[in-house]
Amino acid sequence: MIRKAIAGFVALLLIMVAAQAHDLFLKLDSYFLQPNSKAVVRVLNGTFQTSEGAVTRERLAGLSLHGPGLMAASADSVGWRTEEKTSVMELQTGSPGTYLVGISTKPREIALKAADFNEYLKEDGRPDILAARTKNNELGKDARERYSKHVRAVFQVGDKLSDDYKGPLNYPVEIIPQQNPYSLKVGQTISVICLLDGRPLANPFVIAGWESRDGKLNSINARTDAKGIARFKLASAGKWFVKLIHMEPSREAGLNYESKWATLTFEIR
Repeated sequence: MIRKAIAGFVALLLIMVAAQAHDLFLKLDSYFLQPNSKAVVRVLNGTFQTSEGAVTRERLAGLSLHGPGLMAASADSVGWRTEEKTSVMELQTGSPGTYLVGISTKPREIALKAADFNEYLKEDGRPDILAARTKNNELGKDARERYSKHVRAVFQVGDKLSDDYKGPLNYPVEIIPQQNPYSLKVGQTISVICLLDGRPLANPFVIAGWESRDGKLNSINARTDAKGIARFKLASAGKWFVKLIHMEPSREAGLNYESKWATLTFEIR
């Protein structure tokens, strides 16, 4: 019964995924930059195209920057400012290579009425939790959720590729590409490993999507294998994202669920 419910929800998710009403992404105007230049990274708190609210630096649990020759302290030099509803990071590139920038937020809690929570599960790609609520006759139950978000962007500086793109950031949940995205072309497949507390996550629902040159959003989905690997065919050039939400019931008094969100972004020419 659970599998049948999931199948129905997945069909709905593919229609609604463009909304992505609660996601967090790191997005660059271009993911291809010159050495020793300024990089502008927008923190989109809402969808892959629009931010619904700025994220303050005080809300961060961590900020990471990896690249050729960069020291761990390089993250301290990252500028942070607000443009209306969008937070903006400014950082300086150095030597040619493949760079990685990431942020991790402190946990927050939200309380939702049952109908709103169910809709929220549909929109944000959590068919397993929705199916479990259906099976357990909990669709009428209100929910309080604790959530945190852990996101990364991989961008290319100059022509030289490097392995900095795959560095673990030791965030609670992570999506790490297994190939350098800038070594891949349209039509090839990218593999990502999904980790929870450093251990592979088997069988979660993972969504990938891209913003094509005409500004339209497209999406596909997959499940990870036993080793935590999900694979996606790079169907088009454009700015890409991969997203995962790990949610599980909580035994803590006054709390129903805890979720940990992860996104990865990069660009394919």
